[in-house]
Amino acid sequence: MGKNDFLTPKAIANRIKAKGLQKLRWYCQMCQKQCRDENGFKCHCMSESHQRQMEIFGQNPNRIVGGYSEEFESLFLEHMKRSHRFSRVAATVVYNEYIADRHHVHMNSTQWATLTEFVKYLGKTGKCKVEETPKGWFITYIDNDSETLFKEKMKNKRIRADLADEEKQEREIKKQIERAEQLMGGAETMDGSEQQLELPPKPLEKSETDQKIKLTLGSLSKSVVKERAESSRLIFDEIDNEKRVKGSKDGEKGGKNGIGGGKSVLDELMREEEQAKERSNRKDYWLCEGIIVKVMSKALADKGYYKQKGVIRKVIDKYVGEIEMLENKHVLRVDQEELETVIPQIGGLVRIVNGAYRGSNARLLAIDTNNFCAKVQIERGIYDGKILKAIEYEDISKLAQ
Repeated sequence: MGKNDFLTPKAIANRIKAKGLQKLRWYCQMCQKQCRDENGFKCHCMSESHQRQMEIFGQNPNRIVGGYSEEFESLFLEHMKRSHRFSRVAATVVYNEYIADRHHVHMNSTQWATLTEFVKYLGKTGKCKVEETPKGWFITYIDNDSETLFKEKMKNKRIRADLADEEKQEREIKKQIERAEQLMGGAETMDGSEQQLELPPKPLEKSETDQKIKLTLGSLSKSVVKERAESSRLIFDEIDNEKRVKGSKDGEKGGKNGIGGGKSVLDELMREEEQAKERSNRKDYWLCEGIIVKVMSKALADKGYYKQKGVIRKVIDKYVGEIEMLENKHVLRVDQEELETVIPQIGGLVRIVNGAYRGSNARLLAIDTNNFCAKVQIERGIYDGKILKAIEYEDISKLAQ
């Protein structure tokens, strides 16, 4: 076996030493060679290959140093983004983690002589938040990624929508209070006039005919119910009209049988339940997966997507839909404000996207073009077979087969 053979202990020890991280001052970035001691680095600097690399460096030193500086900065920030994205950490800790890779770009080949200069540069350019403390420099990564900015924009949009909903509810409450005050004032004036025009009571006299005496009790609650009914939606008005017709017939029969007032109370309870269901399921967002929508963004007209139909494959943050176009299978991300529901032919399946029966599948039975509403019948679920005679176009959309 030779003196400098591959399997000699000295050769194996040299290879083990070469694998580890050596001193940075004995590293040549141009040749990408690491030396183990000062003598080895001196010998490398005198070698012919190093002299050729230095001639190349001398032709355009600023460009080469600038390239190393950009590469060092991008790799350093990439390590910050992966390991310490949302934390405040010491700059020396991040630097020691970065140089653990022996093939990294060394700082002695960049425009920054020390780590302090590099940290100050990151603070001036706004890429990191820099703080000087008695324990040293601390840095915090500032995330300017496009996806993060998009999520932040959607979050602010939801906050504004919630504030708008709260203001709308406050206005409705004020209107109800004013309406109640007006009704109470009218009731007080009516009571005063009735007291002035009050006549002395007369005894009841039985007439010659055998007709039954009927008593009608009026109350203020009927006027309040009437006011609420005027502000309710069209779908519930039609349902209530049918119930009133049935209730009047049942009331006449019940009056003859002595059970006159029970049906009206039941109808009122059912009506309040429908209104509560409408208020809880009525949202300012309506996108859902599996429906067909129409793109109404004029900004996309140049690319040929204006008034084109697509299927929503994914909903992002409730307000943005990932749409696969039906014609060319392209995938777009469009806000719901620039989308429109699609009404199928009569007999087609639709998804109820907003309102009391939100999320239910239904079949289209008829279309009322004058009132911009449709008649549908719910299929499957707890409301199977229920017919909604007047649901608005915006609350239903064609279901992708």
